[in-house]
Amino acid sequence: MSVEEAARIDGAGVFRTFWSVVLPMARPALITLTILSFQGSWNEFPHTVVAVQDPSLFTLPRGVADLVTGSLGKGSQYPLKLGAALMATIPVAALFVVFQRYFVRGANEGGVKG
Repeated sequence: MSVEEAARIDGAGVFRTFWSVVLPMARPALITLTILSFQGSWNEFPHTVVAVQDPSLFTLPRGVADLVTGSLGKGSQYPLKLGAALMATIPVAALFVVFQRYFVRGANEGGVKG
């Protein structure tokens, strides 16, 4: 609250205070929310099992599940299954690596000298 009051004393309006003070301080939380939302939608398995019947609309986790159950191949092809699981993990891990600096920076931006 004191940071907002300091911006108000400096002559910033409501929009300027939000854009220049509040939003940069909330950026790490917003990026965390974005990563978790992406991960949740990327790994959406129950919805595709219940609602999607067309194989051309299957998501990646549904395809990996089909590999595990054996509906796409014969026998237990463990290297194929593990490779598919690794490929499904790479986009989420890459997104985290790209935005990990915001996690560290966010801990230091909210501090007020006093």
